[in-house]
Amino acid sequence: MSNQVILWSMLLTPFLTLFFMKKEDVKRYMPVGLFSAVTSAIIGDVGVTLGFWVHRETAYPLHSLMPFDIGLNLVLTMWVFIFTYRRFWMYMITNAILDIGFDFFLFQYYFPSRDIFNLVGISPFQSYLITLGHALVIYGYQMWQEGILVRSERTTFLGNLQPATKPLSRDQENKPDDE
Repeated sequence: MSNQVILWSMLLTPFLTLFFMKKEDVKRYMPVGLFSAVTSAIIGDVGVTLGFWVHRETAYPLHSLMPFDIGLNLVLTMWVFIFTYRRFWMYMITNAILDIGFDFFLFQYYFPSRDIFNLVGISPFQSYLITLGHALVIYGYQMWQEGILVRSERTTFLGNLQPATKPLSRDQENKPDDE
């Protein structure tokens, strides 16, 4: 199988699984998936700039953007949140297991053997720490997002203020203005 087929399948195939998600879950977790994709792309660019890794091949015409950042990572983040959100330790354990697969298998063995991607200035363990930190940031973003979407029931420090004007008597309410 060619590298282009592998890369394009990592970009497009995960989106087919969205048909198995509830519409409400897609709406709820799409922002965190997009946030994860954008921050992964930024981390990838910073890693290339600092010499942590090298992209040998990407999906044409995407020049320096890895397809798993905007495909697999986006959708996988949504699925992880569907099953683990509001259970922080379950979320972190799930991410730790997935990140081991990415950092120690995909980035260390599979991609270099296909000459797609190489870790050069960083060890797989250091990459693992970066991805775990990224998972914490993503969880924090979703908590912030949920706080924005849920209307606060707090009362203000002013309490229940009433208007300062005195209500009109019934006689004054029914009088025409020109009298």
